[in-house]
Amino acid sequence: MTRVKKGVNALKTRRNVLRRVKGYRHGRSKKERQAYEAIVHAGSSAFAHRRDKKGSYRRLWNVRINAALASSNFSYNTFIGALKKKGILVDRKILATLAENKPESFKRIVASVK
Repeated sequence: MTRVKKGVNALKTRRNVLRRVKGYRHGRSKKERQAYEAIVHAGSSAFAHRRDKKGSYRRLWNVRINAALASSNFSYNTFIGALKKKGILVDRKILATLAENKPESFKRIVASVK
C-alpha cells in the first residue's frame, strides 16, 4: 500500500477552520481545537436562532398592529378575532406593513371589520 501524507489537506482544513473563527476572542481564534469547538457551538446556536428570529418578527408585527389600532379603540386580540370571523385573510406581516407605510389602507381594513 502506498504511503499517503496529509500535509496539504490538513493545512487546508486548518486554514478554513481558522478563517471561519476570525474575530473570536482568545484561543478560539488561534488554536485549531478550540476553534473547531467554537464553530460547532456557533453552528448549533445559529440553527436555533434562525427559528427564534421568526418568532421575534411576529412579536414585532403584533406590537406594530396594536400601536396602529390604539387610535381606533380596538385592542389587538379583538381585531384579529374579528378579522377571522369576517374571513379576511391578511397575515400579520402585511397588516404591520400597511399600518406603518399606508395607514389609510389599514384604516379601511379596520373600518371593514367594525
